[in-house]
Amino acid sequence: MLPEAFLERIRQQLGEEYEAFLAALERPRAVALRMNPLKGNPPAMPFIREPIPWESTGYYYDPEARPGLHPLHEAGAYYLQEASAMAPVYLLDPKPGERVCDLCAAPGGKTTQIAARMGGEGFLLANEWNPKRAKILARNVERMAVPHALVVNEHPDNLARRMPGYFDRVLVDAPCSGEGMFRKEEAAVTDWSPETVEMCAHRQGEILASAAKLVRPGGRLVYSTCTFAPAENEEAVAAFLATHPDFTWETVEAPWFTPTENGGYRLWPHKLLGEGHFAAVLRRAGDERQKSLAPSGEKPPKEWLTFAKDMGITLPQGRFLTFGASLYLVPEDMPPLAGLKVERPGLELGVVKKDRFEPAHALALWLKDCTVTENFPSDSDAIRRYMHGDVVPSPKKGWCLVLADQISLGWAKGDGTVLKNHYPKGLRK
Repeated sequence: MLPEAFLERIRQQLGEEYEAFLAALERPRAVALRMNPLKGNPPAMPFIREPIPWESTGYYYDPEARPGLHPLHEAGAYYLQEASAMAPVYLLDPKPGERVCDLCAAPGGKTTQIAARMGGEGFLLANEWNPKRAKILARNVERMAVPHALVVNEHPDNLARRMPGYFDRVLVDAPCSGEGMFRKEEAAVTDWSPETVEMCAHRQGEILASAAKLVRPGGRLVYSTCTFAPAENEEAVAAFLATHPDFTWETVEAPWFTPTENGGYRLWPHKLLGEGHFAAVLRRAGDERQKSLAPSGEKPPKEWLTFAKDMGITLPQGRFLTFGASLYLVPEDMPPLAGLKVERPGLELGVVKKDRFEPAHALALWLKDCTVTENFPSDSDAIRRYMHGDVVPSPKKGWCLVLADQISLGWAKGDGTVLKNHYPKGLRK
């Protein structure tokens, strides 16, 4: 049962479209996913249906299927994401080589979508200020083979102080009252109240003020929510613009979305296959890109160089950084980390142990190929056994990259008879 105060406001917002809106909420949800180009081309999947118009890698899928249980999901071949939630990154339009910030990033759907559009090139800052959600974000960044993301758990104000004007594009997918998720999540209905809408609008204003400081002159800021409330959408943006005269509305070609009177975009469930969403595209005046704040990189340890040569691994551009016990490849434009609560500074390569190199699971997921691999059908008993943590028969010796339908899944170490399992214990089925 939807709250009466919500229904009355929607009736005023939609007028003669109100009944169509209510009817749309009674229909089954359209479920969707994004294929991950950072992992290469997966095999044809029978549960995939028609493409999503605003996301070239997005598809609706059969609601009876359970793609989240498939080995290729664990391999990062695709990400389950609601179709309307893919719209803000379409409007952000990130490019390879840019500096991009996703300020409210957990659980990682939009972050990994941005990373795919960047082709793994440039500097991507993914922030989540809830510590538990930040860890989920970091795990999804790893699973989706993102090599160029710094994942942090910070208040937006701290980032704004440390990196003012540093980013070409900033996304604020703001915490909101969740009205657009009423059909998807029952908790969104029970937690809703007019007071919640007011509280969210106040918090969104604070986040937007921090985000504005991160955008370089000439850069783009996209603000989005999954709610229908004008106080959290058009009114929130209008209040922001009233105090930030160097930002203006920007128009983007988006024929699938409903434009608002002053320049934003609404996604209504009775007008497309998706849930409710709002987005505004803003441009900061000027045209100036700050110089890189990155320190110089470290010299890679000889154990890594030997391992990489033996396995035929060539890394993308970046700097080497020892963080904790692990060696990472980090983005070239990544600023110093001192004073930041870091979950993941880049692509984890592995650790040096007693004059040898032990590769990280993140490296396996990022690799598309190497010198020693063993490929199995994704529906095979071998893959089931591997993901369970068992040994798998193989004549390979030494470190071996295990593939499922040519998609990298994890490491194993062969003795000429079997592959001893190095799939992370926390991920085993």
